[in-house]
Amino acid sequence: MNATPTARLLRRARSLWQRAAALLRRKVLFRYRLVLITLVLLAVGIGVGAVWGPPGWFPPSSVIVTVVAGGLLLKRKSLAFLLAVDAAVLLFTAFRLDFGQVGPGLLVTIGVTAVVAYLLSGVRERLGVQGLSGERMLLELRDRLRSQGELPDLPPGWSGTSVLRQAGGSSFGGDFVVSMRQDDRLEVAVVDVSGKGMDAGTRALLLSGAFRGLIAAVPSGEFLSRCNDHLIRTSLGEGFVTAVHLSLDLETGDYILASAGHPPAVQYESATGKWTPTDARGMVLGVLPDTAYTPVKGRLRRGDAIMLYTDGLIETPGEDLDSGVDHLLQEAEGASAKGFEQGAVAIVDSLSKGKNDDTALVVIWRD
Repeated sequence: MNATPTARLLRRARSLWQRAAALLRRKVLFRYRLVLITLVLLAVGIGVGAVWGPPGWFPPSSVIVTVVAGGLLLKRKSLAFLLAVDAAVLLFTAFRLDFGQVGPGLLVTIGVTAVVAYLLSGVRERLGVQGLSGERMLLELRDRLRSQGELPDLPPGWSGTSVLRQAGGSSFGGDFVVSMRQDDRLEVAVVDVSGKGMDAGTRALLLSGAFRGLIAAVPSGEFLSRCNDHLIRTSLGEGFVTAVHLSLDLETGDYILASAGHPPAVQYESATGKWTPTDARGMVLGVLPDTAYTPVKGRLRRGDAIMLYTDGLIETPGEDLDSGVDHLLQEAEGASAKGFEQGAVAIVDSLSKGKNDDTALVVIWRD
């Protein structure tokens, strides 16, 4: 029995719809071709509106919107096609209108924007990210690095705080903190990657995950040695790293402290009201293989505190580090009267003022 014309028409329409839906379900079409078609139609619409639309409603300069959007959302081949369409639209409007509306200034502006958009599109394509996903990924990494710098919850009778500041107000820096608490044992490491800003921040993002894994997996006395081994295997001459590691017994207050080329930690003794440097010393990480780090031992009694920090707080051009440590001790004695938590922020605010260096500070105290 032959189908009626209406049934044949419905089957054909259904078949066309299924094909269109299958195409739209393809991610490549959704991400690139559909965006390309939309931007091309927008550019053509701007050109048509500029020539035949209401005066002032469709300025030819608005084509730059499609150039910027294409640089964010399209791959290079698709962007090149869009830029060719934009150029054709501008030439069309220039010939149909007087050249005053599409003058050399506008053409140079759009041309420079197109070059920048094309270069950015190439970078995003090599990274495998389009649109704003690359920026979102960096933001997630920044937030993860900051969350790692937060100290774990401590039992009653103990408190702690950490302060991180990046050079130049950047979101990324070479100083970071890793910590872990297991039962009555607290492990904290303050790390300083050589360099500043984004270069050091890139390495810090990579190393923070590795050091966080090591601090939770290896014995306390082996942490810096294992970090050194990791850097020797993977750094490939990218620079050294300094670190200080504190392992604190939260039941007795006894601690061991090891340093790898890091500024000396300082301890506050409530009995005397003074801050004094500790004696932990050691070779920087990532330089010599099979390096051993000898820890020093100490105890935090009630009211005592210990401070770990990076050289951004004590390093001043034209002065040696010993003078910087003396300045830190003076600031710490004044700030401790405000309480250790507020005092930590006050120390960083005071000693980092006017400096372009990453800084990190951790204070652990016993109530």
